[in-house]
Amino acid sequence: MSAARRLLRFNPRLLQSRTNKRTAAVTGAAATPPHTSVGNAVLFSGSAQCRRPEGRVTVHFINRDGQKITTSGAEGDSLLDVVVDQKLDIPGYGACEGTLACSTCHLILEQEVYDQLGHIIDEEQDMLDLAYGLTETSRLGCQVCLSRSLEGATVRVPAGLFDMRRADSSGSSSSA
Repeated sequence: MSAARRLLRFNPRLLQSRTNKRTAAVTGAAATPPHTSVGNAVLFSGSAQCRRPEGRVTVHFINRDGQKITTSGAEGDSLLDVVVDQKLDIPGYGACEGTLACSTCHLILEQEVYDQLGHIIDEEQDMLDLAYGLTETSRLGCQVCLSRSLEGATVRVPAGLFDMRRADSSGSSSSA
């Protein structure tokens, strides 16, 4: 059973939230409103769910091999949503599907972009502590929501990743 599934199994509110979000996407109905607002994200059981206003935002990803990938996402999508929805080739990215149970969506932001974002919640900081190549401007892509102020932002994918699902007892890192 994956870490995400285990987390959802033990956190029914999070499972309900994810189910409501998927149902809303299929039926066009409004999802259940989240509980707490922080910056441009809203917290529900410890993970960010971004608001969904209109518009698209262009973002540039620098992949592990140095390739620049320019794409866009809907305002309110997380950077993880953009990678998944646009099927960007970033192996191992977002293993826990945005449930704050890993650090595989770790991104390194430009200082100006980092400064525009809200504060880091404790759960995100805990996962960042496990991230490969941590920097002063590191954030998890599942916690960064697109807004107009991020138009044209460049984010860098670290050279490697630390995925607890593949780590042996020595805590090895796997690089893609």
